Amino acid sequence: MNWGLDMDKLLLIGIVAVLIIGPERLPKAAEAFRRFTRQAAEYLRDTKTKMKDELGPEIDEVDWRKLDPRQYDPRRIIRDALFEEPEFDTAPAAPAVTTDPVEPAPARPSAVREVFTRTTPPPFDVEAT
Repeated sequence: MNWGLDMDKLLLIGIVAVLIIGPERLPKAAEAFRRFTRQAAEYLRDTKTKMKDELGPEIDEVDWRKLDPRQYDPRRIIRDALFEEPEFDTAPAAPAVTTDPVEPAPARPSAVREVFTRTTPPPFDVEAT
């Protein structure tokens, strides 16, 4: 951490505060700012304690960085969804449990993607549109 740069910023903020607020009212403004920061810190501590009480010890195991919404880029999500290959279940089907030993097992959907052409268009339901 570059403390010199941070101290420069604080010094600049102090000078601007003295010019805007004035040297007479600066102690009262500093005291009000101190009270505000202490109240904010206390509020954050209380909120954290209440969350730990309600969620239990699992809250310490949560990786909060993974839940940060700033990491999600809608363009990347859409691009990945459009270009990724769909995963099909290619495992053999489990035998169906039936009470009638003569009844065949229900047909399992094919894992092969059907290709439609000009001569074999996809099905179209007039009543659905």
